[in-house]
Amino acid sequence: MTFSSITFLIYFLPVFLLIYHLVPHKFKNAIILLASIFFYSWGGPKFIFVILGTTFLDFFLVRTMSEQKTKKSKMAYLVVSVLLNTGLLFYFKYCNFFIENINALLGTEIVWLKVALPIGISFYTFESLTYVVDVYRGVHKPLKNFWHYQTYILLFPKLIAGPIIRYHDIADQITNREKNYTADMKLSGFLIFCIGLGKKVILANTLGMQADAVFKLEADQINTAAAWVGAIAYTFQIYFDFSGYSDMAIGLGKIMGFKFPENFRNPYISASITEFWRRWHITLGAWMKNYLYIPLGGNQVTTVKLYRNLIIVFLLSGFWHGASWNFIIWGAWHGTFLVLERLFLGKLLQKSTKFVAIPFTFIVVVTGWVLFRNEDLTKATVVITKMYSFNFEASKFAINNDFIFMCSLAVLFSLFAVLSKTEALQDKIYGIQFTPGGRWLALVTGVALFYISLSFISALNFNPFIYFRF
Repeated sequence: MTFSSITFLIYFLPVFLLIYHLVPHKFKNAIILLASIFFYSWGGPKFIFVILGTTFLDFFLVRTMSEQKTKKSKMAYLVVSVLLNTGLLFYFKYCNFFIENINALLGTEIVWLKVALPIGISFYTFESLTYVVDVYRGVHKPLKNFWHYQTYILLFPKLIAGPIIRYHDIADQITNREKNYTADMKLSGFLIFCIGLGKKVILANTLGMQADAVFKLEADQINTAAAWVGAIAYTFQIYFDFSGYSDMAIGLGKIMGFKFPENFRNPYISASITEFWRRWHITLGAWMKNYLYIPLGGNQVTTVKLYRNLIIVFLLSGFWHGASWNFIIWGAWHGTFLVLERLFLGKLLQKSTKFVAIPFTFIVVVTGWVLFRNEDLTKATVVITKMYSFNFEASKFAINNDFIFMCSLAVLFSLFAVLSKTEALQDKIYGIQFTPGGRWLALVTGVALFYISLSFISALNFNPFIYFRF
């Protein structure tokens, strides 16, 4: 079950919200936990026991760790918990990748069971790690109630597609969020959820059909125009898909009284790759910074080690997205540009106007998405070569009016916040302060987006869940 499915929108969500708002506050976490278990079990009934089992172990490991008197003994429990979580992630997500590569490299025939990937495993693994590390560092005390911990890990709005919520960002809200039960908070949540739903099913799905049509062509059927249209279509598909899911999660959280962190902030108006990563998947970037980059030494090291740290973080960031070489190379692509910006490129971009820096950064990002999109690296290389070969010979590629219209909307919404005044207007739309007239406008806009989105889901036989690899 995904947020953009009819089952979720028509059946699950209304029933959940009705029960959630009818029961007293002291029972709301129990309702969330039961609903989250049902939500996850719908798509992976076997794997819910894996999550429940590991969270059970983690809870008691971390509580025991917090009771230790010496740093050495605390460290021992930390290591056990980290190995438990990363080992689980390695087994389900990366074992097959390494076995296949060892067989290819050494000519061996190691047989390994094809393991199905539990949906969302990368998200709840990272969140489990934030819990144990935050408690170890003394950032926050451990939760006393086991069911509260289960609620934090399994909270269904962010369980399978993020945002990645660090433990200390939400710990207090698990037990005390009554002050957030306001009408404006819920209205804001409803509006943001509907905006996210529209991003996903109206924009991302329509653009995704065009991207698929191009990337399914044989290499000799792709010319420069087709390659760019495919790359641009996927560039906007992945942004509106990812940010749409994040908006839906943030909106659901608000309706339930939670304040989740922002995850995407207009990344395509970035004037450098460094800025892009401050705007793209912000919670993943924050996780990588706090739990990997800084422990490696961060900026407080020699220049060579700083570049090494950047490359390591982005290689692992790419690998986090999927167990395939194209994700690793995509991470290396971004890591390389971050190093180049530290060396000289950043100064050049700063000296240029944003009318140069933004398009340049956008082209770098678009090219990177071709690597991300194509697990077949040969195909990715062909598409990128075609993009820059200026070959406009005839091809079997064609675009339709729906794509042109949706692509125009995608460009408009992607660049909407390029001006400070329009960015302020966007912040107001996503805020929780409404005038009396604004409340009606938000309600009508949300209802309209909801029903238009439902019509798109019913009419289009295309509603992919890109997060299935995560």
